[in-house]
Amino acid sequence: MIIKENGSSSFEQAPIGAHIARCVSLIDIGTQKKEYEGRVSYRREVRIAFELPNELLETGEHAGEPHIVSMFYTMSLSEKAKLRDHLKNWRGRDFTADELAGFDLRTILGVPCMLSVTHNGKGKSIIGGIMSLPKNTPVPALANNILYFSLDEFDQSVFDSLSDGIKGMIEKSREYQALIVPPEHNHDAPNDDDIDYSSVPPVIF
Repeated sequence: MIIKENGSSSFEQAPIGAHIARCVSLIDIGTQKKEYEGRVSYRREVRIAFELPNELLETGEHAGEPHIVSMFYTMSLSEKAKLRDHLKNWRGRDFTADELAGFDLRTILGVPCMLSVTHNGKGKSIIGGIMSLPKNTPVPALANNILYFSLDEFDQSVFDSLSDGIKGMIEKSREYQALIVPPEHNHDAPNDDDIDYSSVPPVIF
């Protein structure tokens, strides 16, 4: 069973509340160009998705399958990074100095948690927070296959299995462009001076 990308709030959304969940997907989106109030920066991003085994879709071709909720994170473990905050609450402890020097994000794949789900202004399900599960909480088995994609270890077959929307984002990244276009010919690649190094991650795949 392959995770599908909803991509629109017209699809059935996961209910608001705290839900038992498992991490089922890590997708490296690559370094993306961001613009805010006229300032351009470049940030490496990852999409992390969770299945909610006790909350099943009620309509459509995937009725009976678990809801999937995902979030895009900047790949950073800086003190203000949302990824660090969510992982810290999930783990129930902060990161050690050794972990901050390089944390393998793949270790969260398949791991259960308590996921706080809310809805944004467009009615789409979003992750409000992640917490560790209370001790001895029963967790149903995974329904979806684990999905992992990294631009540092590019796998064409996995890339081809991704939704068109996710593939389109990845194709805009500097890492993907470097794979298909020699750096000396890639005029859209950012210079080192353009990269926001405050968000360049110690997170590794």
